[in-house]
Amino acid sequence: MADDTIHQIFAVGLRNAHALENEALSIMNRQLDRLESYPDLAARLRRHVSETQAQAKRLEDILADLGESQSSLKDTAASFMGNMAALGHTMADDEILKNSFADYAFENYEIASYRSLITIAETGGFSAAIPMLQKSLAEEEEMAAWLENHLPAVTQQYLALESAGLKANR
Repeated sequence: MADDTIHQIFAVGLRNAHALENEALSIMNRQLDRLESYPDLAARLRRHVSETQAQAKRLEDILADLGESQSSLKDTAASFMGNMAALGHTMADDEILKNSFADYAFENYEIASYRSLITIAETGGFSAAIPMLQKSLAEEEEMAAWLENHLPAVTQQYLALESAGLKANR
C-alpha cells in the first residue's frame, strides 16, 4: 500500500477517534450531571473525563505531527450524538443500569479503535504516535475493566435503593 494512502487512512482514523473522545466527554458529563446515588462510579467517571481530555489532546498532537487537524464537523456531530444518547437513558427507570451497559460497550469500542490505530501506525511507520496511542489504549482498557468489575456492585446498589423505595435510577 502506498505511503500516502496509509497516511490518509491513519489521519481519518485519528479524526474519528478524536470525535469519539468528544462523544465520550458529552456522555460522561451528562451522566455526571445526574449521578447522585453512586459516588464510586461518579468519582471514576470524573477521573476518566480527565483521561479522555488528555486522550483528545494526544490525538490532536498526533494529527498536528502529520500536518493534519481534527474535524470540527465530526467533533460537533459526535458531541451532539453523545448528548442525545445520554438523554435517551434519562427517561428510563433503570437509567443507571442502562448507562453502565452503554459505558462498558463504548469503552470496548474505543479499545478496538485504538488497537486499529496502533496497527496502522506500525504499518505506516508512524512510530512517534505509537506510545501516545498505547497510553490511551491502556486508559480505555483500565476503564472498561473497572466498569466490568463494578457492574455487580452498581446493580446491587440499584436493587437495594429500589427495594428501599429510594431514588435508584441515577
